[in-house]
Amino acid sequence: MYLTMMHTIMIMMIILLIMFMLIMISKKSIVDMEKLSPFECGFNPMSNKRLPFSIHFFLVAVIFLIFDIEIIIILPMIITMKYTLMKYWLLTSVMFILVLMMGLYHEWYNGMLKWTK
Repeated sequence: MYLTMMHTIMIMMIILLIMFMLIMISKKSIVDMEKLSPFECGFNPMSNKRLPFSIHFFLVAVIFLIFDIEIIIILPMIITMKYTLMKYWLLTSVMFILVLMMGLYHEWYNGMLKWTK
């Protein structure tokens, strides 16, 4: 009984010693609130949370999504070229590219592609 109690106390002392050493080793020397706060898209987390946000970021995101959808539609058109008649494939491809070019012109004309004004 005495031997079991001694082993238990020794094990508890070793565990406490290891835990204390880990706490001392892992302790950060400089506590900085900005380093402890999460990173949020380049904004200063300590500033006012209701700052005005430029609508241009949203326009660029929408244009990027439209561009991705265009690529998804164009790639299968290239693959289906050998399975369809050339004149129908050419007509649909030219019409699709024409619509894309008109959209690009519209974005360019309205200044959506300019980063600064």
